[in-house]
Amino acid sequence: MILFALSSAVKAQLSTDFYQQSWPNLLKIVRKEVQNAIKSEMRMAASLLRLHFHDCFVNVMELFPPDILTIAARDSVVLSGGNSWKVLLGRRDGLVANQTGANAGLPSPFDTVDAIISKFADVGLNVTDVVSLSGAHTIGLATCRTFSNRLFNLFSGTGAPDSTLDSTMATDLQNQCPTTSDGFNTAPLDRNSRDLFDNHYFQNLLTGKSLLGSDQLLFSGDATETTSTKSLVQSYSSNSNLFLTDFANSMIKMGSISPLTGSAGEIRQNCRVVNS
Repeated sequence: MILFALSSAVKAQLSTDFYQQSWPNLLKIVRKEVQNAIKSEMRMAASLLRLHFHDCFVNVMELFPPDILTIAARDSVVLSGGNSWKVLLGRRDGLVANQTGANAGLPSPFDTVDAIISKFADVGLNVTDVVSLSGAHTIGLATCRTFSNRLFNLFSGTGAPDSTLDSTMATDLQNQCPTTSDGFNTAPLDRNSRDLFDNHYFQNLLTGKSLLGSDQLLFSGDATETTSTKSLVQSYSSNSNLFLTDFANSMIKMGSISPLTGSAGEIRQNCRVVNS
């Protein structure tokens, strides 16, 4: 109840027309710059979306004005094929980057479903938000070190790959991420649909073709029945519109997690440093 009240208060302080008088062309400027960035490097869409996710959860950004990052994340989704939504604006820059919070509060690719749900709940997000926002992994890449434990099952000592991982995919990834590598090779998060923002990610979960173990657990884990993540994955896999709508709504909720507004924080004169 308290979290809901705080969220409602925040939305009252943020608005879609915050820059209508002071910076009327802001949305057009950001859209053009994001479009150019993606045209130059396709995975920039996923990178901007991930930065926004991190900033909303634990306020780790030092070099990016939060409102611009929020707009850029939305535009990255739209330019990759996803739905649009109205972005609430009016955030101020933080005075410090919360690196400790980043390490403790962000969901990890090695987390259990219960741990991820708990981390989302800590910031006022529910299970639907967990599953819909996990769908952001429909674009982008991940390094081998975030999923290599699934390839060689080092935690069990058998040397066999994770039993929930498609065998052909496991073989491909073992060749791409040998035990002798440094762990920085990359693979698409959404096999066979790496740059399109769609519901293919959820279809992969149904066939054991998720890259990250934490993603596959949304469908295959022991906690799926009691937490409803499995039924949500099934719904999104067969209903693209439902996923895209829920994702947009969850992004609005996530963007309203404790932003600095009013007189809190500051408006930096230089994005890279705190005002002196």
